[in-house]
Amino acid sequence: MTIFNFISLFGGLALFLYGMQLMGDGLKKGSSGALKAAMEKVTNNPLVGFLLGLAVTAVIQSSTATIVLTSGLVGAGVLTLHQSIGIILGANVGTTITGQIIRLLDLNADGGAWLNIFKPSTLAPLAAIAGILFIMAVKTPHSDTVGSITMGFGILFTGLLNMTAAVSPLSSSPTFAQMFSGLADAPVLGFLAGTGVAFLIQSSSATIGILQALSMTGALTFGSVYAIIIGVNIGDCVTTAIVCSIGSKADAKRTGVVHIIFNLCASVIIITALTVLHHAGALDGLWGQTMTSGAIANVHTIFRLSTAVLLLPVCGQFEKLSRVLVKDDQQIGENVDHELSQLDEKFFASPALALSAASDAISAMARLARTGVMSALDVLHHFDQHTIDVIDRNEDHIDALADSVDNYLIKLSSHVPPGHGNDLLNYYIQCFSEFERIGDYAVNLTENAEELRGKGIEFSETAQQELQVLGEALREIMDYAYRSFTAVDAQTARRIEPVEEVVDDMVATLRTNHIRRLRDGQCTVYAGLVFLDILINAERIADQCSNLGVYTISQFDPSVMNSHHEYIHRLHQGNDPVFNREYQEKHEKYFGMLSAIND
Repeated sequence: MTIFNFISLFGGLALFLYGMQLMGDGLKKGSSGALKAAMEKVTNNPLVGFLLGLAVTAVIQSSTATIVLTSGLVGAGVLTLHQSIGIILGANVGTTITGQIIRLLDLNADGGAWLNIFKPSTLAPLAAIAGILFIMAVKTPHSDTVGSITMGFGILFTGLLNMTAAVSPLSSSPTFAQMFSGLADAPVLGFLAGTGVAFLIQSSSATIGILQALSMTGALTFGSVYAIIIGVNIGDCVTTAIVCSIGSKADAKRTGVVHIIFNLCASVIIITALTVLHHAGALDGLWGQTMTSGAIANVHTIFRLSTAVLLLPVCGQFEKLSRVLVKDDQQIGENVDHELSQLDEKFFASPALALSAASDAISAMARLARTGVMSALDVLHHFDQHTIDVIDRNEDHIDALADSVDNYLIKLSSHVPPGHGNDLLNYYIQCFSEFERIGDYAVNLTENAEELRGKGIEFSETAQQELQVLGEALREIMDYAYRSFTAVDAQTARRIEPVEEVVDDMVATLRTNHIRRLRDGQCTVYAGLVFLDILINAERIADQCSNLGVYTISQFDPSVMNSHHEYIHRLHQGNDPVFNREYQEKHEKYFGMLSAIND
């Protein structure tokens, strides 16, 4: 190879990396809202989290982006560490989709002229042409995003073709072939090479892409590249762990640590399995086989998918180990000193600023209350004393904020002139007490969990599944309540009451089911009392959310402001078609889930 080949190689690498970034950024921009919403709704089932992580990463083509987003959601209290683990494992598999796309390099168009369309040499210019047309000629809200995605795709393959052309002289180089054949006898060097390159360019997909370009020389064999592919996994997760750790809370840091633990365990499993099989002679036919671009993509996918399937059942151990490796933050629960400090009487000279400070404080209460309910629901199924301590500490913060907001708004009332400002003041006075009560009910749920733990009681499998369905409904209604207040959004607020009515129906149904199980001897009396107490707390949480929704709607509809109870009564009488349709949809959703349990 000459100096010009090296220039072409690194120029192709630059285009490849830029194209990957451009395409990934476009995909994230075009779908980030939907992806974030999907990740917020992930359940405690690791398999569901795994599938979600796989799908999200396959879409945005970046496991680092998926895991960093997950870390952010954990840090914000939207996801728990337990929920994030399945997503992390799925992200590891989803990132292999890029290699499967790049395998188009192997496409042979001899069988039909139409196959030429799918060859990178044709796809690259077609994607670039489509991209520039969307960017320069099409003027729609999403044309720039679509243009960035297609342009990135074209640049990626252009860079890949440049790299392939640059390394083509190596196909006739004995030195190059000898170098890679030597790696078959020195897997540690291959492992370090894969780790180092993936760490330097901060992308496992890009590293595999480089390897796929080199495969066009015909000098790569399974024995020479398997260790590199394993090393790529480690280099990629180290970068992710560093990003997750910068300025993050303990649980957010633990998501990065879990990623490293998983990849280390996966690497050990693969290396051990390959070593044993190779020495047993089971891989003799594969060891010296020439690796094509498609073969490298397949090996990468098989390595990651097989280890994910093996380790998914024991992913709970990763959480425990991460808690040992990453110590808890000194402060248990969130810090609300900033919100408390903003409740300053100096702002009374500008009532708008004072109301904004009160809004920030109540929003903090809303966030802590929502997080408390979601965490308490998790504790009912997976007891964790640390989580309970956090909920208790955050409840202290909610109480402190409630007392301060109450005193602040009472003093502020004489400074706010009649009109919209006064309406907003009354709105805040109504809302903060609702979030305080929700925080109390979250603590009640943790006490239910502690009671079950202390007495060594377990619910029946059916009862546990019923509570999970009820928990999903509570998560949805809490999310609506939080968003409707923080954005003062009447449209979101109107979605609360249909779910609240379904929660009431579910509580009645679950109470009936429980009495039947008690009569049939499937449940103990003491367990039944705790179960009923959980239902009461769940129903009251939904009631407080209903109040919050009505308070928000009343900011836009004076008739609701004058008669809250009449408004609710009118909805329940079936006089609102929008409510009826929403209620029917939610009823079918959640009672369909309950029916699946009973079946």
